[in-house]
Amino acid sequence: MGRGDKKTKKGKIFKGSYGKSRNSRPTSSSAKRAAAAKLQVA
Repeated sequence: MGRGDKKTKKGKIFKGSYGKSRNSRPTSSSAKRAAAAKLQVA
């Protein structure tokens, strides 16, 4: 389970792909709140 393992975060960084273990956008609490506020306004 290292750089060659595509299912781990390290492997995804090495390969340059995104997925469950390495999201393309960071899921911080402030980003989630901003997205929720945007949904409520619309």
